[in-house]
Amino acid sequence: MQEVTYGPFDWPPADEEVRAALEQAYRDGSWGRYEGPQGTALAEELCDQFGCAHALLCSSGTIGVELALRGLGVEAGDEVVLAGYDFPGNFRAIEAVGARPVLVDVDSETWCLDAKQLAKVEDDAISAVIVSHLHGGLADMPRVMETAQQRGWHVVEDCCQQPGASLGGRPVGSWGDASVLSFGGSKLLTAGRGGSVLTDDPQVLQRMKIYADRGNQAFPLSELQAAVLRPQLRKLEERNRTRAKRVAEIRQATSGLAYFLRPIAGQAGAQAAYYKLAWSFVPAETQPELREQLLVRLQAAKAPIDGGFRGFASRGERRCRKHGGLSNSRQLSQSTILLHHPVLLAHEKAALQVALVLDDTIRQLVA
Repeated sequence: MQEVTYGPFDWPPADEEVRAALEQAYRDGSWGRYEGPQGTALAEELCDQFGCAHALLCSSGTIGVELALRGLGVEAGDEVVLAGYDFPGNFRAIEAVGARPVLVDVDSETWCLDAKQLAKVEDDAISAVIVSHLHGGLADMPRVMETAQQRGWHVVEDCCQQPGASLGGRPVGSWGDASVLSFGGSKLLTAGRGGSVLTDDPQVLQRMKIYADRGNQAFPLSELQAAVLRPQLRKLEERNRTRAKRVAEIRQATSGLAYFLRPIAGQAGAQAAYYKLAWSFVPAETQPELREQLLVRLQAAKAPIDGGFRGFASRGERRCRKHGGLSNSRQLSQSTILLHHPVLLAHEKAALQVALVLDDTIRQLVA
């Protein structure tokens, strides 16, 4: 079995502009303030980047989803639609506001909430929908928004994995009534921790501020975090272009595995941002143990590939309500493998070597 010899694929990368931002925050004393010029500037730059009126900085993307729900007026006893395959923090954010998740299946091609299935859901208790753009796939936001507007539902757009992506000529993050970013340690924009909620509605912003006000902001992003995010935001478009190029090269290099690997689908007129790159390992769709065997071998070969989310298809009726059988969510939870994004900024040779190791490992496993 081949082994990846390029790497390690460290994240975050060395960045002299980030170093300069840290030094400037030290010199001007802003690093030790509750609030200051870095946070103000970052919020303004996020509004410019994502085409929104307001950006509330916060401590994580996870708390950002909860704040967004509260800002949109979701209350105890309400129901909130969520994909059956999604980040577990989104399920918990619904529960944190006292609402109940209503699970809808994902599109098997994009790994995102299936807008066609969403259109079949009707319930007076539903007040909101959380839509995540996952693993290089983009949700069908025009159709999601159309259904939500017909039903009188609010939409939280989770673009924590895809800052800088675009859909229908608009930035991902500009579609929902509120949208959420994450600045966690592994994310494309990283400050170790942190997040932001974007919205055009001043009332949503005010409700979030009121909830977070405990004498001061209870879920803050620090000045130091804001300082290191600003130079990364300026480089996001360029880095996303590089990542997209590497993804195209890796897909070409693994095209001979079409019988075993089903890649996440792109959309015409859209450009994803790649925090993860997903495939479904087809043999594991019926034999889940094969994915675990594959991952053990890949990780032994130092390939930066791991499994996907566990999903919610097996959760009991006490905690959620299910619309349909969630067959795609169940299948993807046992077959998804994910390439981590740091390799996508590495040299082309490194990305292609990872693709060759993936090819070699799969062929040995299924021989």
